[in-house]
Amino acid sequence: MTTDLAQRYGAPSPWRRRTGLGLAVVVAVVGLGWLAWAAWFHSTPSVESELVGFNVESDHATSATVHVDLSDDLADSEDATCRLRAYAEDHTMVGELAFTPVDGVNEVVVRTERGATTVEGVGCTAPGQDRPR
Repeated sequence: MTTDLAQRYGAPSPWRRRTGLGLAVVVAVVGLGWLAWAAWFHSTPSVESELVGFNVESDHATSATVHVDLSDDLADSEDATCRLRAYAEDHTMVGELAFTPVDGVNEVVVRTERGATTVEGVGCTAPGQDRPR
């Protein structure tokens, strides 16, 4: 005795499969669109910086050279902020400087509590770009 399951329990409605497939396509398109937007947004920051070098001038001052790339919409404004930190030999932070950069090379002096051995370029931020770069 064999019975067909469709006869026994009823066949699924044809519109149900089309609706499910259509919904899956819509979700996939929205997800891929969001992924493309997120990749583009995070790969084109408004401001980027790189610590080129530093020189310990004295126990209370360290000079640093920072190269900053500002986007065209930030080139003439003072909205971007860059941050540097100076550390002593025992890894204690002994100085910090936040400055408004210009496009290109920036020469700055970090005032320190005592002798610094290294300088860290934390990065630069701008409106809409909270993660330092």
